[in-house]
Amino acid sequence: MFILIGGLFVLIGIILIWFYVPYSPVKRDFQNDIDALMSENQLRTNNEVFTKEDFSSLPVAIQKYIQNCGYIGTPKMSYLRMEYNNVDFSQGKNHPTLKIDYMQYNFINEPCRMALIDSSMFGIPFEGYDYYQNGTGGMKGVIAKAITLFDQTGADIDKACLATFLAESLFAPTILLQDYITFEEISDFEVQATISYKEQKASGIFTFNEQYEMISFTTNDRAVAGTDGSMEYIPWSALCGDYQISVNGIKYPSKFQAVWNYPDGDFIYFDGIISKVSYGYEE
Repeated sequence: MFILIGGLFVLIGIILIWFYVPYSPVKRDFQNDIDALMSENQLRTNNEVFTKEDFSSLPVAIQKYIQNCGYIGTPKMSYLRMEYNNVDFSQGKNHPTLKIDYMQYNFINEPCRMALIDSSMFGIPFEGYDYYQNGTGGMKGVIAKAITLFDQTGADIDKACLATFLAESLFAPTILLQDYITFEEISDFEVQATISYKEQKASGIFTFNEQYEMISFTTNDRAVAGTDGSMEYIPWSALCGDYQISVNGIKYPSKFQAVWNYPDGDFIYFDGIISKVSYGYEE
């Protein structure tokens, strides 16, 4: 009996050590992927800077956004990195809300987005890895660093990830100059954008306020997964606000929300404060 109890305490100790050591397979895979992508994308912009002429063919609202946010004269970034701390995050309606840290990279040369979720559930580590690369997207959730809770893939996920990349394109304006993205002016404060890649396509509408700050992106090209694994296309919005001027002189939103616009009311499942924005030329 004493041997059994002692063995149980040893096992519990091993599990607790595993939970609290910094290493995790998900974080390792994420960092390995980022290192490889950074190496591929680092030198693609050839130390060029943004000029007004670069954006002269784009809708006026985007031109004014670029100028008012301070991008003119700054280096063309090869990738974007954004970090959030203590985000209110939920996997869906009637699911508990978690506090998460969120780190993402958006790469420019081809549509590519990698994001890491770091959190815990009842003291047990929970990690998520969202990815879109070479036209393939996925959303994976792992608990206790080893048990996969979900691993969503497929054509609907590919399209959703491409739409998300489009929603964030104004935060890394080198994206706006690529051949895979086009724009159509709707009004003085609205622009429709379409991204095409690997026979996939997603569209949405950017809305700007009178200061030409981008305040929202809406799309019908993102599907939400049901509890039975089914996919349903629901209008989706990304909301931005509280613009701040960063240390590099660029103005960007500090508040960001992701919202499912259900017929019976909006559901905010990601509600966060952007703690840091950096670009390829800064790292």
